[in-house]
Amino acid sequence: MEIELLKDIVVVFALSAAVLFIFHRLKAPTIVGFLLTGILAGPQGLGLIQATTQVSDLAEIGVVLLLFTVGIEVSLKDLMKLKKYVLVGGSLQVLLTVLVVFLILMALGEPAGEAMLLGFLISLSSTAIVLRIIQKKEQFDSIYGRTTLGMLIFQDLAVVPMMLVVPLLPGAVQTEATSPIIIAAKALGLLAFVIISAKWIMPKVLYHIAKTQDRELFLLSIVAICFAVAWMSSLAGLSLGLGAFLAGLIISESPYSHQAFGNMLPLRDAFTSFFFISIGMLLDLNYLVQNPGYIILIAISVMALKAALAGFAISVLGLPLRLAVLVGLALSQIGEFSFILSQVGYESGVLTQDIYQLFLDVAVLTMGATSFLMAASPKVADGLLLLPLPERLKNRSQSLSTMTSQSQKDHLIIVGYGVNGRNVARSAKAKGIPFVIVETDPEIVMHEGMNGEPIHYGDAAQENVLQHVDIRAARVMVIAISDPAATRRIVELARRLNSELFIIARTRYLEEMKPLHELGANDVIPEEFETSVEIFTRVLERYDVPRDEVESFIGELRSDSYEMFRSLSVQPYCNANVDLITDEISTFRVFAGSPVSGRSISEAGLGNNGVKVLAVHRDLLTIANPDEDFRLKVEDVVILMGPEKKLSVLGNMFQAPKENGSHRPSR
Repeated sequence: MEIELLKDIVVVFALSAAVLFIFHRLKAPTIVGFLLTGILAGPQGLGLIQATTQVSDLAEIGVVLLLFTVGIEVSLKDLMKLKKYVLVGGSLQVLLTVLVVFLILMALGEPAGEAMLLGFLISLSSTAIVLRIIQKKEQFDSIYGRTTLGMLIFQDLAVVPMMLVVPLLPGAVQTEATSPIIIAAKALGLLAFVIISAKWIMPKVLYHIAKTQDRELFLLSIVAICFAVAWMSSLAGLSLGLGAFLAGLIISESPYSHQAFGNMLPLRDAFTSFFFISIGMLLDLNYLVQNPGYIILIAISVMALKAALAGFAISVLGLPLRLAVLVGLALSQIGEFSFILSQVGYESGVLTQDIYQLFLDVAVLTMGATSFLMAASPKVADGLLLLPLPERLKNRSQSLSTMTSQSQKDHLIIVGYGVNGRNVARSAKAKGIPFVIVETDPEIVMHEGMNGEPIHYGDAAQENVLQHVDIRAARVMVIAISDPAATRRIVELARRLNSELFIIARTRYLEEMKPLHELGANDVIPEEFETSVEIFTRVLERYDVPRDEVESFIGELRSDSYEMFRSLSVQPYCNANVDLITDEISTFRVFAGSPVSGRSISEAGLGNNGVKVLAVHRDLLTIANPDEDFRLKVEDVVILMGPEKKLSVLGNMFQAPKENGSHRPSR
């Protein structure tokens, strides 16, 4: 039996892939590609999608997941640091827009209820589109990104009172189900639940879930929380998207927010495509073709008005003109919450059919233009600064440098808080080096966090976790975990995000060194080698070798060996296809009077029976792949590779004769 929805899903993804491929080649915004996909596949286009209701439901899931991740990323503590710009700037922008639109429409003879509702609709911007663009440009930590985010959050929260007011507007059909008193009571109850959950319930629940170290359980729990709170929100008469945003806020205050965000990204990206496609499907091409100039003129007027009012709100706060322009253009489109409000207003009788369709067409056009406007906004801002405007307007007294987020710079990132990670952190603290820790063990995160350590729960192999610890501003990263595959992923990701970062990776085995160097690690510390050094140090102590000689020997051994390791990782000493898993690499020093001193490699028999001479260190030079006639001198350091037993036998040949009274170790 054919499933109509499945066919439509195939059409959506196939057409999206084709359109996005073209847009990628043209370097055009992908959001516009999704909107165009909806126009082409929708009932007003080619009519490829039949199950429009089901596709709209999938789009609603996309909005839920998108706003859930937005809520996770919002830190209430960080927003409180910018409360002036969130509360004052956001409220000023919304109130000014509603008031100006209302007055303009009233002057044009529109009904009061319709004018007020259109003011609501136009005052809201698209959190989905704007934050997606800011995320891609990695501007969240800038004052521009944080101010824009704060105003968007205020707009999203303003939907709550707007939802309560719509049924009370003149012309609305009153029903018992839409009683504002009931909705207000339910909304207050939901907000109380969110506050209690965020502070007392959710951190403990997520702690016990994360403690199991089961990724599937963690993911399913996060998804359940998201949709459960969204469902509760819908029961309260509010939107699913707003409930999802509140669910994200609940998790955002826990130590597990960044891991949750990383887990939800694939689901979010898949379903948000349906949202943008469904918006494109709403566009009535016939209405647009019949009134192109009229609709485009209204869309341009709406964007210009919103940009001007938002920029004015920013300017009133004392921020520079350039920032006002950037934020104003970023907020100039109509948002996704407006579609929800418009549907409520249409069903309530406040909006007529013609006005409703006009609003949809204008909203889609403003959304489609957002990417281009935000891309051009820096040039627009720079152009305005060239105009003969008052200097006081161009450069406010408040410096932008004091407004940027308190992100770290030149800090150390420690991945893993085991024995090695703790020692690195202790050393950094003793020397006053700023550092931050990333750890996946919830018990460690909870305990160390209570002790004041700068520790975060998350998987460092996920980009958003590294972004949270300011990977681009870091100077050094130490990867001190025992998972080879995860170590490789972290090295590759860290190098891609910060080409200047000095990466030190710990690994267990020598054979893992080369891949890590090739992925971008600067230094790789093989635990296998360091363990052997520590073991032999204990052996030397038991033979009463003086401590200063032991330390000198260990220093030389490490220096010589790590120089060889680095060379081996970039350009192998030999071209033979050797198995580093079964063969051992050992270092030997040539002592005076030893059997190999003054002899060639062939005369000493070092290249026989599966043993390979990889290199010889002499003074400050390294001779790779020496030939059989190469003669060894006293104090040469020879690097051999071969079976462990054979290397142990050959090691005796490097020692001085017993009659010389030398008992210095050779390995």
